[in-house]
Amino acid sequence: MESRVIASSTVLVVDDDASIRDAIVDFLAGHGFAVRAVGDAAACERQLLQAPVDLVVLDVMMPGEDGLSLCRRLAPTGVPILMLSALDDVTDRIVGLEVGAWDYLTKPFEPRELLARIRALLRRPSAEPSKQEQASRGVTFAGWWLDVEERRLRDPAGRPVSLSEGEHALLATFASRPGRILTRDTLLDLARGLDAASYDRAIDIAVSRLRRKLAEADPAPIIETVRGVGYRFVPPVRPA
Repeated sequence: MESRVIASSTVLVVDDDASIRDAIVDFLAGHGFAVRAVGDAAACERQLLQAPVDLVVLDVMMPGEDGLSLCRRLAPTGVPILMLSALDDVTDRIVGLEVGAWDYLTKPFEPRELLARIRALLRRPSAEPSKQEQASRGVTFAGWWLDVEERRLRDPAGRPVSLSEGEHALLATFASRPGRILTRDTLLDLARGLDAASYDRAIDIAVSRLRRKLAEADPAPIIETVRGVGYRFVPPVRPA
């Protein structure tokens, strides 16, 4: 039943390269998906206004507004976004995940891998929180205050601390599981990143950036490295 539901989902492909766009449309349609396709950000937004979709396959490099900018604006809607890019540098992948992409695939890619990643994203639980989760979004730890819903963070002195979307997702993930050892794969998956071993370095860089921002306000250790395994959030967490 689950596979039929996934296969009947609607996918919007956004890519300015007509040959790639058409190839993706044909392949996904051949596996039962309803597929719509456009060539730029403006056309994407028009399509989304006409009818919702279950997932967006979004190219990074496009004329006019690029995929990263569009992804940043679409992310708050909760629609899963799989980014495509010819850029293979780890920093580019991190940026894509930080602006709200759920997954990132480098061109050229094997169509079967694209299909597998789309199915995996559609199997994930809804990004919409339950009412119980909404009621417990504000938390405190070691004097810090974090509002998960509004993405606001204040240090022990009450000063606001600015976080990127990726840093906020990472901190919220840690704070929801205090004291537990979280592997890199687990962190990437829970923070809506890519569950793949090749991204170990990406999560290390993201954690390092988050630690540096926290340490600028308070040197007390917040995130502990568990050598060879992953990371652990040190302080206890309480509802605000």
